[in-house]
Amino acid sequence: MNAIPSVNLQDFLSGDPVRKQKFIDEIGKAYEEIGFVALKGHFLDDKLVENLYSEVKNFFSLPLEVKEKYEIPGIGGQRGYVSFGKESAKGQKQGDLKEFWHFGQYVDDDPERAKEYPANVEVAELPEFNRVGKEAYQMLEKTAKYVLRALALHLDLEETYFDNYIHNGNSILRPIHYPPIKEEPKDAVRAAAHGDINLITLLMGAQGRGLQVKNHKGEWVDAIAEPDELMINVGDMLSRHTNNKLKSTIHQVINPPRELWGTSRYSIPFFMHPISEMKLDVLDSCIDKENPKQYEDITAGEFLHERLVDLGLIKK
Repeated sequence: MNAIPSVNLQDFLSGDPVRKQKFIDEIGKAYEEIGFVALKGHFLDDKLVENLYSEVKNFFSLPLEVKEKYEIPGIGGQRGYVSFGKESAKGQKQGDLKEFWHFGQYVDDDPERAKEYPANVEVAELPEFNRVGKEAYQMLEKTAKYVLRALALHLDLEETYFDNYIHNGNSILRPIHYPPIKEEPKDAVRAAAHGDINLITLLMGAQGRGLQVKNHKGEWVDAIAEPDELMINVGDMLSRHTNNKLKSTIHQVINPPRELWGTSRYSIPFFMHPISEMKLDVLDSCIDKENPKQYEDITAGEFLHERLVDLGLIKK
């Protein structure tokens, strides 16, 4: 399988049982085979996308000393600004060639849950950055909810199985800036080969070459979305929970050809995380004689902590 399949969420939302089942079958097959789909029919309108990219570019264009005001010590980069080269992929010594920002969950109905998360960081210089970021976060979260409902049905679970686990979940919206490359990188790429930690990732900004996905044969395949599509992939939490029935696929962002080194690249992934106490224990329905249980029992919070240590974002 060399191309990333394209699906349309409006099939699932149509009210037509045949179209709904078509979407469930298509996304289930894609996630069992390559772990990625390109999704049309999501909840982000063109104007919101345009505004978000504009505000993201405005933020990353601020002077470094202004951006560094928003780098908050002691929270593992979970909110606010993370400066260039701070994060590395699991097992990599070189920092990735990127800087980024984190918007986190907006809890408004659960004071105890709100205490669990660091507060979102407001950029005083750019009030629209804060407003547009929140709106995009909530539209991506809504899109992810329906994708997970389709996957629940594919896994023979009740349709709303994931709903309570993702409501007020520890999800992150991460606008990323890959700055122009000024000199030959020493063993560093814009984002080294990695799997995502979370349940599913919704990626804006996979237009044009850069993102690559490793297929079953070990070949790197370009993952290029149409302007109206989100690229959505399975993360390690969902892969564990389904005993690797749904595949968390290794992917990377390669450096551009030398003639494009002088250009910035922006991408905006939304990492859909559940609440920390969700058990990621392998589902009974995903275990049989051919597929014995592959993973130890663990909660989402425990698994996230392990991986943030691996990434160098928090100390043991």
